[in-house]
Amino acid sequence: MQQIARAFILAFNDRPRAQRIILGSLTIVTLVVAIWRPALYALLVPQFTNCLFLLKDQRPHTLVPEANRIVDQIPPERDADIPEDADEISIEGEKKVHRYIISTGDDISRVLSQYRITLTDATMLSQKNLVLYSLKINQPFFWRMTSQGYFRRLTWHVSRRKTRTHEHINGNFKKSITYITDESRAALLTGQLNGGFVTSARLTGLTAGDINSMIKALQWQIDFRKLSKGDQFSVLSSREPLKGTASSGQLYGMRLHTKGKDYYAFLADNGQFYNNEATGLTRGFIRLPTLKTFRVSSHFNPRRLHPITGRISAHHGVDFAMPVGTSVLAVSDGEVIVSKRNSASGNYVEIRHGRQCMTRYMHLHTLFVKQGQKVNRGECIALSGNTGRSTGPHLHYEFWLYQRAVDPLTAKLPRTEWLTGRDHDKYRTQVKQLFPKLQLN
Repeated sequence: MQQIARAFILAFNDRPRAQRIILGSLTIVTLVVAIWRPALYALLVPQFTNCLFLLKDQRPHTLVPEANRIVDQIPPERDADIPEDADEISIEGEKKVHRYIISTGDDISRVLSQYRITLTDATMLSQKNLVLYSLKINQPFFWRMTSQGYFRRLTWHVSRRKTRTHEHINGNFKKSITYITDESRAALLTGQLNGGFVTSARLTGLTAGDINSMIKALQWQIDFRKLSKGDQFSVLSSREPLKGTASSGQLYGMRLHTKGKDYYAFLADNGQFYNNEATGLTRGFIRLPTLKTFRVSSHFNPRRLHPITGRISAHHGVDFAMPVGTSVLAVSDGEVIVSKRNSASGNYVEIRHGRQCMTRYMHLHTLFVKQGQKVNRGECIALSGNTGRSTGPHLHYEFWLYQRAVDPLTAKLPRTEWLTGRDHDKYRTQVKQLFPKLQLN
């Protein structure tokens, strides 16, 4: 840099005096214009002064959401028809309960830190309570946050008779263990719908946590938005209700009677609910919505450059290049919530699977299902096509989890679990004991 500067100075000094004056003047003028350009414009051209101030204060223009929407996607429709009290229920001063099921290779401190719990809290909790590393595969644990977003407590149902709680108090964790020794004294709480399910359940003495547990356990069998007045339910809880409300306890079993049919769920030692036959209540998913594997023409990409508009717009799904008329399958049991044509997406179908999952299939040629129809895993719901704004025959497939789009090719899919061996035999024995107790009014 010094050599370049020295060469420039020597070349400048070699110029005649008149040229040096001209070059120096031009340099000074250029610097003045670059630094004080608005002031010079206002000084030299007074009539532009108001325009300059207007441009300086004016906010940049932004596109309305409709103008910036990706052409082959539509935002998920909100459940406007779901009663307010049929969604997640919160406890005063706390946000909703968070639930996580342990998978192979999971580290509890890493899991918690992914859910906006500070790494300091997550590490402190796991290091001071090494027993948390003994959580088994497919075993759930729960935690609550305060309304201000701070970590409050973690709960782990070690078994049906033992519960560990780790309370966050003054920067430290206080652990407590609750033992339930006599299940024969489990309290039976019964109720009948007269309005929303949550409102009716609260009147029986069930806590917000109990109601959430019921909804999550039975969501794959029952649409809680479609329960009717007069439907009945009963719950076996580990604790008696106190002054009309139940203290925090454990649910052993539940029964819900609607449309002339009974639905059951019982708690196993691993902390999950199963039906009478020891089969998990979660419906399993298949990875792809087609019988054969097709080439991926466009991957899930939050920063995709759209091929038609040229704008950067999130690609919330995966595009599979396939001939028109290919069978498109439902990836799991569910209910069709949309089956219609859209100018951008063409013919498309949305299916709700339980309360957490939703799948979407776009650019279809022929639709075989209608809104409100129940579908089973592997059922043909449509034929692929090239409708709507499309660059060629393909299927656009999306997978939404908790109203957030995830990559269908890599997302961890819910799957059906079964109890086997001694766990199965033990579970069937306890179901035989609890089943007769779930009486209705």
